[in-house]
Amino acid sequence: MITFYKTAGNTLKKLEQPESGCWISVVEPTEEEISSLITDYKLDSGFVRSSLDEEESSRVELEDDQTLIIVDTPVAETQSENTLVYYTMPVGIIITEEYVFTVSLKQNAILSEIAGGAIKNLQTNLKTRFVLQMLLRITARFLQYLKQIDKISYLMEQQLHGSMKNKELIQLLGLEKSLVYFSTSLKANDVTLERIHRGRVIKLYEEDQDLLDDLLIEIKQAIEMASIYSGILSGMMDAFASVISHNLNTVMWRLTVITIIMAIPTMVFSFYGMNTDLPFPYTWVPVAIAVVLTTVVSIILLKSKK
Repeated sequence: MITFYKTAGNTLKKLEQPESGCWISVVEPTEEEISSLITDYKLDSGFVRSSLDEEESSRVELEDDQTLIIVDTPVAETQSENTLVYYTMPVGIIITEEYVFTVSLKQNAILSEIAGGAIKNLQTNLKTRFVLQMLLRITARFLQYLKQIDKISYLMEQQLHGSMKNKELIQLLGLEKSLVYFSTSLKANDVTLERIHRGRVIKLYEEDQDLLDDLLIEIKQAIEMASIYSGILSGMMDAFASVISHNLNTVMWRLTVITIIMAIPTMVFSFYGMNTDLPFPYTWVPVAIAVVLTTVVSIILLKSKK
């Protein structure tokens, strides 16, 4: 789907046809739409294909009068059993002389929010500022999801204190994997922004410098948060692994004790059940022996446990 947007005054409005200085949003394009981008808008075919590759890493590339900026954007999805999964998805930003294109393989919540007017004072004709504001919004979403991951991990920790359930452990494992994805993507985005900061990729204006500086601060903060949360979650998983191992050892010890105690009466009555002459051939004798031996063994085992 190809949609056109342009700022009129301070409001972002949807257009029927593209105009100079507009933003062209491309989401889940068909083969016909991809061909139209390459043929009608003269976009570099490699730029378009790279933007639609979900395995593409964040980078910057220049070709003639076109600039490609690929950044990883965070995505949150709810899977089975209401388990939240976080991952990243690349979005391509192609800057030409007339337009700014965003190309996404799937629906992207961040692009939808921008199209809905989530960013104030957005000017699509100021291409550099528009791209930086979009990148700042993406970084802010990383920070938002990182805080959500921290809250979810804390709730899972509280629940695991009461009982060890597979659901909570699977959620924690998913969060740990999500933090790895976020950390890797943020570092790649940081390298891309450093290239932009050097001013050799897109033309930087003096009034945009503060915005770019804020963006670099935000992404470094996000990288630091991802590293801290990853360390905390990794330590938590190791601690719970030790707790689970300890609980398993405790259960096995209890089962062993029960097995030993139950075996004593069986052994005593088996001796007296054989066709041999044993002293004190009275019914109460094996019962008394079994009770005494069971009590003695139980006391010894309990003291050895302490």
